[in-house]
Amino acid sequence: QVQLVESGGGVVQVGGSLRLSCAASGRTFGDYAMAWFRQPPEKEREFVAGIDEDGDNKYVADSVKGRFTISRDNAQNMLYLQMNNLKPEDTAVYYCTAKQTWDPAISLANKTPYWGQGTQVTVSS
Repeated sequence: QVQLVESGGGVVQVGGSLRLSCAASGRTFGDYAMAWFRQPPEKEREFVAGIDEDGDNKYVADSVKGRFTISRDNAQNMLYLQMNNLKPEDTAVYYCTAKQTWDPAISLANKTPYWGQGTQVTVSS
Protein backbone atom coordinates (compact mmCIF):
# COMPACT_ATOMS: atom_id res chain seq x y z
CA GLN A 1 0.00 0.00 0.00
CA VAL A 2 0.99 3.65 -0.20
CA GLN A 3 1.88 5.99 2.69
CA LEU A 4 1.06 9.69 2.41
CA VAL A 5 2.46 12.67 4.33
CA GLU A 6 1.13 16.20 3.80
CA SER A 7 2.97 19.45 4.44
CA GLY A 8 2.67 23.13 3.68
CA GLY A 9 -0.34 24.10 5.76
CA GLY A 10 -0.42 27.22 7.91
CA VAL A 11 -2.12 30.52 8.58
CA VAL A 12 -2.66 32.91 5.70
CA GLN A 13 -4.67 36.09 5.21
CA VAL A 14 -7.67 36.37 2.94
CA GLY A 15 -6.53 36.61 -0.66
CA GLY A 16 -3.23 34.92 0.06
CA SER A 17 -1.73 31.72 -1.34
CA LEU A 18 -0.42 28.43 -0.04
CA ARG A 19 1.03 25.36 -1.70
CA LEU A 20 0.34 22.01 -0.10
CA SER A 21 2.60 19.06 -0.78
CA CYS A 22 2.09 15.35 -0.29
CA ALA A 23 4.99 12.91 -0.24
CA ALA A 24 4.13 9.33 -1.14
CA SER A 25 6.08 6.19 -0.31
CA GLY A 26 5.53 2.48 -0.53
CA ARG A 27 3.97 1.21 -3.72
CA THR A 28 4.57 2.82 -7.13
CA PHE A 29 3.15 6.34 -6.95
CA GLY A 30 2.25 6.38 -10.64
CA ASP A 31 -0.14 3.47 -10.11
CA TYR A 32 -2.52 5.64 -8.07
CA ALA A 33 -5.09 8.28 -8.84
CA MET A 34 -4.71 11.03 -6.26
CA ALA A 35 -6.97 13.59 -4.69
CA TRP A 36 -7.22 16.27 -2.02
CA PHE A 37 -10.11 16.34 0.43
CA ARG A 38 -10.73 18.81 3.23
CA GLN A 39 -12.70 18.90 6.46
CA PRO A 40 -13.83 22.32 7.68
CA PRO A 41 -14.52 22.76 11.40
CA GLU A 42 -17.63 20.83 12.49
CA LYS A 43 -18.42 19.76 8.93
CA GLU A 44 -18.12 16.62 6.83
CA ARG A 45 -15.10 15.86 4.68
CA GLU A 46 -15.46 17.22 1.16
CA PHE A 47 -13.71 16.63 -2.14
CA VAL A 48 -11.41 19.39 -3.40
CA ALA A 49 -9.57 18.11 -6.49
CA GLY A 50 -8.43 14.89 -8.14
CA ILE A 51 -5.86 13.88 -10.74
CA ASP A 52 -5.39 10.67 -12.68
CA GLU A 53 -2.34 8.41 -12.61
CA ASP A 54 -0.47 10.24 -15.39
CA GLY A 55 -1.64 13.75 -14.56
CA ASP A 56 -3.55 14.04 -17.83
CA ASN A 57 -7.03 14.35 -16.31
CA LYS A 58 -8.14 16.55 -13.44
CA TYR A 59 -11.40 17.17 -11.67
CA VAL A 60 -11.87 20.19 -9.41
CA ALA A 61 -14.76 21.01 -7.11
CA ASP A 62 -16.83 24.02 -8.14
CA SER A 63 -16.10 25.73 -4.82
CA VAL A 64 -12.39 26.04 -5.65
CA LYS A 65 -12.41 26.08 -9.46
CA GLY A 66 -10.25 28.84 -10.84
CA ARG A 67 -8.43 29.27 -7.51
CA PHE A 68 -6.90 25.85 -6.75
CA THR A 69 -4.68 23.74 -9.01
CA ILE A 70 -3.78 20.10 -8.46
CA SER A 71 -0.60 18.65 -9.94
CA ARG A 72 1.74 15.73 -9.47
CA ASP A 73 5.35 14.77 -10.11
CA ASN A 74 5.59 11.01 -10.52
CA ALA A 75 9.38 11.10 -10.72
CA GLN A 76 9.50 12.66 -7.24
CA ASN A 77 6.48 10.80 -5.81
CA MET A 78 4.82 14.13 -4.99
CA LEU A 79 1.32 15.55 -5.15
CA TYR A 80 0.63 19.28 -4.92
CA LEU A 81 -2.26 21.66 -4.35
CA GLN A 82 -1.64 25.29 -5.26
CA MET A 83 -4.23 27.44 -3.50
CA ASN A 84 -4.67 31.06 -4.56
CA ASN A 85 -7.09 33.80 -3.53
CA LEU A 86 -7.87 31.98 -0.31
CA LYS A 87 -11.13 32.68 1.49
CA PRO A 88 -12.19 32.12 5.13
CA GLU A 89 -14.37 29.22 3.99
CA ASP A 90 -11.24 27.43 2.79
CA THR A 91 -10.22 26.96 6.42
CA ALA A 92 -10.00 23.20 6.98
CA VAL A 93 -7.77 20.22 7.53
CA TYR A 94 -6.57 19.15 4.10
CA TYR A 95 -5.96 15.48 3.33
CA CYS A 96 -3.95 13.83 0.58
CA THR A 97 -5.56 10.62 -0.66
CA ALA A 98 -4.92 7.78 -3.09
CA LYS A 99 -6.97 5.11 -4.84
CA GLN A 100 -6.13 2.46 -7.37
CA THR A 101 -8.31 3.70 -10.23
CA TRP A 102 -9.34 7.00 -11.81
CA ASP A 103 -13.14 6.89 -11.93
CA PRO A 104 -16.15 8.97 -10.82
CA ALA A 105 -15.65 7.69 -7.28
CA ILE A 106 -12.50 9.83 -7.01
CA SER A 107 -14.69 12.44 -5.29
CA LEU A 108 -16.17 10.04 -2.72
CA ALA A 109 -14.43 9.87 0.63
CA ASN A 110 -15.95 6.48 1.44
CA LYS A 111 -14.47 5.02 -1.76
CA THR A 112 -10.95 6.30 -1.04
CA PRO A 113 -8.77 3.77 0.79
CA TYR A 114 -5.55 5.68 1.53
CA TRP A 115 -5.30 8.90 3.53
CA GLY A 116 -2.56 11.06 4.95
CA GLN A 117 -2.73 12.51 8.46
CA GLY A 118 -3.84 15.94 7.26
CA THR A 119 -2.47 19.47 7.40
CA GLN A 120 -4.29 22.49 8.83
CA VAL A 121 -5.00 25.52 6.65
CA THR A 122 -6.39 28.60 8.37
CA VAL A 123 -7.47 31.66 6.41
CA SER A 124 -7.79 34.74 8.60
CA SER A 125 -9.84 37.80 7.72
